[in-house]
Amino acid sequence: MKKADFILIAVVIAVAGLMLFFLYGLNGNAGSYVQIEIDGKTAETLPLDIDTTHEIITDNGGKNTLVIKDGYAKIISANCPDGICKNHMKINRNGESIICLPHKVVVTVVSENEQDEVDAVA
Repeated sequence: MKKADFILIAVVIAVAGLMLFFLYGLNGNAGSYVQIEIDGKTAETLPLDIDTTHEIITDNGGKNTLVIKDGYAKIISANCPDGICKNHMKINRNGESIICLPHKVVVTVVSENEQDEVDAVA
């Protein structure tokens, strides 16, 4: 390989490192709560620091099981046809979400100061 190839590889690695830093380093704060929305309305807010299992029941017969353990939240079961929400990784960072479209359920991690904020745009 030539000297220019090594420089190109170093630049690509540096750019990837910077992207990861901005993605996880600056926005990587763990949240304090999990906010559960059903059909666009906040149904419940649960703390991430208390281990629990919570059943989310929707008006259209949907049932999702949310588990909060060790500061992470994960949907472990759902009776929706596609089951994509069950395959989502566990979440604990501000702004991360698990979404179940058939049941219109959104589980989002929020920080303590964002828990009761009102969206002025909506």
